[in-house]
Amino acid sequence: MLGHTHALSGLAAGAATLPWAPVHGAVAQGAWIAAVGGFAMLPDLDHRGSTVSDMWGPATDVPSGAIGAVTGGHRWGTHDAVLAPLAFGALAMLAANAFWSSLLVLALAIGLALHALHFVIPGRTETTILGNLVLSWGGAWLLLTHMPSPLWLPWAVAAGVLTHILGDALTTAGVPVPVLWLATRSRIILLRLRTGATVEKVALVPVFGIAAFFFTYANTGLHLAVDPIVHRILSLG
Repeated sequence: MLGHTHALSGLAAGAATLPWAPVHGAVAQGAWIAAVGGFAMLPDLDHRGSTVSDMWGPATDVPSGAIGAVTGGHRWGTHDAVLAPLAFGALAMLAANAFWSSLLVLALAIGLALHALHFVIPGRTETTILGNLVLSWGGAWLLLTHMPSPLWLPWAVAAGVLTHILGDALTTAGVPVPVLWLATRSRIILLRLRTGATVEKVALVPVFGIAAFFFTYANTGLHLAVDPIVHRILSLG
């Protein structure tokens, strides 16, 4: 699927899973949604030269080449529904115990989400290296300084990665059969949707966008702030 579809589906998944997420408070809830949305792009950091790997220039492009080499190339190891969440989650677990490493991981998630959502965000600042660095690191710093240590990062990584894998399983290329692909190179293909097809742009993108807004509204304190305003406007009419 296209990057913005993955990011929107990740935001929707993050908002939908809030009732079970190990986060408390509005800031942590927002960080969880943003993290899951960004981490829904993480599996595509498995080949150099991709739009995602170019996000921070060599800082993301060079590691993506190493990730691809270790995991068997594009859409193999990083798209394994068992191994990928465990591996990425383990790295996030190591990072979650310190401020600066947590900052890096959260900035990566925010940067990935911003980079992918250029389709729905006006302007192109978030797709430039400098612009993305400023927005992602600044946003991560602001979030981390206003909430407890994000020990939930491994769970956000797992949720985002699994959301991505499920989305790619619906496409013609599919995803590897978990673990068994190491021996058989076999794949799972659920629907055979073509990446970038009309159904993705016209149907899936709006559905995921609406779902992200609905679950955010329903599962956070947003409705407590919005409902009184709506009622007041209606009463004036």
